[in-house]
Amino acid sequence: MEPSERSRRVLAALVREYISSGEPVASSLLVRAAGLGVSSATVRNVLARLEDEGFVQQPHTSAGRVPTDRGYRFYVDLILESKQRHRAASVVEARLRRETIAPLADVVLSQASHVVSQASRSVGFALSSSQDAAVFDRVEFVPLGAARVLVVIVAKGGHVVQKVIDTGEIMSADALRHASNYLNIEFSGLPLSRAREAILLRMEEERLLYDELMDRALKLGSSSFADLPDEHVLYVDGAAALLGEDHGLTLETMHALIEMIEEKQRLVGLLNAYIDGTGLTVVIGAEHLEPSLRPFSLVACSFKDGASSGTVGVIGPTRMRYSRAIAVVDGAAQAITRVLRDPD
Repeated sequence: MEPSERSRRVLAALVREYISSGEPVASSLLVRAAGLGVSSATVRNVLARLEDEGFVQQPHTSAGRVPTDRGYRFYVDLILESKQRHRAASVVEARLRRETIAPLADVVLSQASHVVSQASRSVGFALSSSQDAAVFDRVEFVPLGAARVLVVIVAKGGHVVQKVIDTGEIMSADALRHASNYLNIEFSGLPLSRAREAILLRMEEERLLYDELMDRALKLGSSSFADLPDEHVLYVDGAAALLGEDHGLTLETMHALIEMIEEKQRLVGLLNAYIDGTGLTVVIGAEHLEPSLRPFSLVACSFKDGASSGTVGVIGPTRMRYSRAIAVVDGAAQAITRVLRDPD
C-alpha cells in the first residue's frame, strides 16, 4: 500500500534524519522535521501504521524508529520522481578534464571511479564496455627479439589490449611497420570481435595472389586478433572510505565487500545483471542478488558516447546520502560522455 501524503512526509523526514544522525528518530523530532503542524501523538500513530506496512522498524521498545529497506526504497523513488536532483555534471567534468592527462577511455574511467568515491564518500566504480562493443582503431607491432612480437591493439575511445605472439620468423621493425600500416588502413572501424573474421576472409580472397608484404600482414593480423580477452574492465576506488566513518558496518560485512571487489568478475556479473539499458539504477539492501551485499546500497548510471559505453556508480551502506550519491553518479555519467566525445 502506498503511504498517504501525511505518511509520505513523515517517512521522508524520518529517512533524512536517520541518514544524517544514524540514531533512531523520535516522534517529537519528526513533529518539527516533517513540518505538518500536528501533535506528537498524531505522528506516533502515523509511525505505527508505517511500521505495520514495513516502511520503518523500532530497534528497541523505548527507542525511535529507523527505516527498513522498503523505507529507503520509498525515499529513493521520491528523489527520482521529484526531478529536483541538483546536477553535479559540471563539477565532475571539470575534475576529469583537470586530472586526466589524456582523454583515453581507460584513463578517464580510472579517474572517474576516484572522483565519485571522493564526492560520495563511498566505494566508487567505473565499468568499461566489453570487447564485443569495442571498435578497432589501430595496431602496433614491437619486436622483442627472436620471433616474438608485442602486439598493441587500440580500440576507439582509448581501450588498449596487449599480447605477445610468436611469428615463427624474425621480422624487422620496418616489415612490422608495413604490416601495421596495412592492417590499420584496411580494417580500422571494425568491431574487435569481427576483425579476425574479416582478416581470415581477406586471406581466403587473396590466396592466389603472391604479395609477401600483404601475406605477412594478414598472418600477423590473424594471430594478433585471436583469443582477445572478452571481458569488461572494472575500476574500483575508495573501499577505505567506508572504514573511516561510523556506518554500522561490521568487519565481517566489510570483508565480504572487499572480497567481492578483489574478485572483480563476480562484481562485474552482478552489475551486468542489475543494469538494463540507460539511466539510473538504484539497488537497496535486500534487493541485492548477492546476500553478502545486502548491508549495502548501489547507485549506478550507464553512459554511451557512440564508441565507448559502460557504467559508473557507487556502493555504500544502506544509510548513504542518496540524494548526493544520485547527483554525483548521474553527473559523472554525463561528464564521462562529454569528455570522451569532446576531448578538447
